[in-house]
Amino acid sequence: MSETSSAPTESTRSGRTSPMTFYRQVVAELRKVVWPTRSQVANYFVVVLFFVLVMMAFVAGLDYGFGKLMFWVFA
Repeated sequence: MSETSSAPTESTRSGRTSPMTFYRQVVAELRKVVWPTRSQVANYFVVVLFFVLVMMAFVAGLDYGFGKLMFWVFA
């Protein structure tokens, strides 16, 4: 077995980056992001909205069906 453990050592805990370095790294990473265009965002919005409405209708139909079934069984 290995004698090293997976717990962080004192040297890794004290090697923190400064807030300014962290901020610069975040900005550098955000510059690498490929942002969607306005038409892509609108298209994704319509697709997600349609999917959510379909799933709402499906769950509402199941709720209605199971409710009718329970009233039929226990009435």
